[in-house]
Amino acid sequence: MTDTRNPRGAERTEAIMRTALELGQELGYAKLSIEAVAARAGAGKHTIYRRWPSKGALLLDSLLSLNEPGLDYPDTGDIVADLRDQMYAAVDLLGKPPFGPLYQALVGEAQYDPQVAAALNERFIAPQTAKTVARMKAAQEQGQLSPDLDLDLAMALLSGPLYFQFLITQGPLTHELIDRNLDALMAGLGP
Repeated sequence: MTDTRNPRGAERTEAIMRTALELGQELGYAKLSIEAVAARAGAGKHTIYRRWPSKGALLLDSLLSLNEPGLDYPDTGDIVADLRDQMYAAVDLLGKPPFGPLYQALVGEAQYDPQVAAALNERFIAPQTAKTVARMKAAQEQGQLSPDLDLDLAMALLSGPLYFQFLITQGPLTHELIDRNLDALMAGLGP
């Protein structure tokens, strides 16, 4: 959605996204507006709307521009250790500003805006899901997971408790929570 055809356009895009993150943290998502971003970034409102159809789309690009999500999988030959490392990285990312609170708001917005939901799924959730399923498939082929395991269901079982904690109960996301979830799940997912 962003426009990076020329250096000046790239600089303006970066300034707009940085401003969206700053205002999102200061005001919260509900009070964030394209008008406020335009005013602080020194950009025209129409400039922003040409690049992003909604504040949800702007926020998604802004969050993904942070390039923080180092959520790739190692393959150490130990699926539990690899899942643990990746899930620790995920809860560390979600547990701190700006990513965590703004991602939480973005997931909420996705419930009302089908375009934001589709973009969030296409650009963040589906790629992360594919990485997890690919790592579990490799572990399955190595005999670390049952050959009959439904990998899509296993992915849902791994991520469901985290999203429940993050979005519903809003309890803390901790390494201890990851450890408890993995221990419980691996008892049933193993070969």
